[in-house]
Amino acid sequence: MNDNFFSDYFAKLQNMNQLWWKELDSGKADLNTPLNKAMNELNLKDTVELIDKASAQPGVLVKVQMDWWESQMKIWQNVTMLNSDEDNKIKPAKDDKRFNDPAWDNEAYYSYIKQSYLLFSNTMKESIESIEGLDEKAKERLGFFSRQAINALSPTNFVTTNPELAKLTVETNGENLVRGMELYQEDVQASADVLKIRMTNDSAFELGENIANTAGDIVFKNDLFELIQYKPLTEKVNQTPLLIVPPFINKYYILDLREKNSMVRWLVEQGHTVFMMSWRNPDATMVNIDFDDYVLDGVVKAVDAVEDITGEKQINAAGYCIGGTLLATTLAYYSAKRMRNRIKSATFFTTLLDFSQPGEIGAYVNDPIVSAIEAQNEANGYMDGRSLSVTFSLLRENSLYWNYYVNNYLKGNSPIDFDLLYWNGDSTNVAVACHSTLLRQFYLENKLVDPKGYKVGGVFIDLSKIKVPTYFISTQEDHIALWQGTYRGAQNLNSKSTFVLGESGHIAGIVNHPAKNKYGYWINDEKIDDPEIWLSNAKREEGSWWNHWDTWLADFNPEEQVEPREAGNVNYPSLMTAPGNYVRQTLPIEVSNVKSQQVKSVEDI
Repeated sequence: MNDNFFSDYFAKLQNMNQLWWKELDSGKADLNTPLNKAMNELNLKDTVELIDKASAQPGVLVKVQMDWWESQMKIWQNVTMLNSDEDNKIKPAKDDKRFNDPAWDNEAYYSYIKQSYLLFSNTMKESIESIEGLDEKAKERLGFFSRQAINALSPTNFVTTNPELAKLTVETNGENLVRGMELYQEDVQASADVLKIRMTNDSAFELGENIANTAGDIVFKNDLFELIQYKPLTEKVNQTPLLIVPPFINKYYILDLREKNSMVRWLVEQGHTVFMMSWRNPDATMVNIDFDDYVLDGVVKAVDAVEDITGEKQINAAGYCIGGTLLATTLAYYSAKRMRNRIKSATFFTTLLDFSQPGEIGAYVNDPIVSAIEAQNEANGYMDGRSLSVTFSLLRENSLYWNYYVNNYLKGNSPIDFDLLYWNGDSTNVAVACHSTLLRQFYLENKLVDPKGYKVGGVFIDLSKIKVPTYFISTQEDHIALWQGTYRGAQNLNSKSTFVLGESGHIAGIVNHPAKNKYGYWINDEKIDDPEIWLSNAKREEGSWWNHWDTWLADFNPEEQVEPREAGNVNYPSLMTAPGNYVRQTLPIEVSNVKSQQVKSVEDI
């Protein structure tokens, strides 16, 4: 190493310590947040219950400990005797890429560390699962948070116990750590109350240029959203337009990345007249905006605009994730108000309607945690999207968090140019009232499936009143909206429903361009209550579900196509070119003075 390495490194470390203490004093550090305090208290309560139950079952823990000791001795014997018997080695899961370096298998020191760590991880999981009488929710939380702690302490996350990092540090005279410290300092300054690690090179993409660049116009704008009408690419277009409702906890352009993977562009190429909602990124002035506002001033207004612009009395609609929840709520609202049937068909991408099976996010769904989040949001004026982004990343901590921690801070590598990860890092806040409704009334109390549980515009939302033909696409590896949960939610609707299960996860399984021919899907037209039985009888199809969906949508379009539509009309003039202004809002957001009115011209924006 060079002579200045340690002095340079520790000088930077001192700067980081000063920044940390400054944040701690100002209350920014996550140790001071209501959420962190509530989580610590709940974890302590769960741990006490675990110890109490375990003390009454000493034989169970003795067996677990004996098995661990026996396995630990086998690891030691195999390593010291240079035993190459693969059957006796403790191996990581097939999708665990942390231990790919050959030294983890070929060098005794690292092989011992790896196997001992994996054994400890497995033993901890087995210990929690083996205790009988433990509350199931407590068991789930203990399993989730102990996994988080164990993976944070993985030997791959430290220079001295990671062969690849140790070798790199020697070869570069420690310059990798100096570069990593610089990246770390930049990320700390750009984070909220939890460290948000950058996943890609932010300067590599520009909205409207090489990402979110499908041609279109903003034809409507209010305090909540801008409406994009995309330009046609075919000589004739389908008569029935398509409105897409994206989630307001992410930006819409996950469905319009680059040309090679843009769903929007592909739909336009198939002859659809596509409209997309682009939600405003909330600031502190939107503290009282609630979920029903996103229905009444969001989806309802968008449907009005699409009908007026196209001259059609019915449209097709699709919603992604919580955008699908919004769409279903809007359909039920129309029904409760006895309004004419304005939606011809409705499609739901990875959409939860029944929140009784929320997946791993359920570790945060309990009254103490929800109350703490509500208190923290009230203090901030919004749910900070940067913290929310980290929460979702930590649901897959090894691949979506610690992987980038090692690559950026310990290897000193600049993040790669990746459009999907750029979108993932382009976070959005959530309004305080709306976030509380999602967590408490939907996730915690599951009111949306109760016909008398939740109101919009003074009327109860009854999902069973929805009779519009529906198409549900979920994904097998989704960790945010478990497909079994989305399947059960679909059964609450009183409509002819098609359920499709795609391969891969919440994002990759949806953004699955047919040209890639990467992931297949399962279909089964039988109505079966149990999702697992449905899957066991389903037929797997090759290729993207997009083609299957487009064929399904054809049933809701007249056979004869019409002339391509111009952007907007007299009532909804073109305000600017896509992607508009709301999508360009980045965090943190300065308090806005946007007036509650429709913008009529570019000069008004």
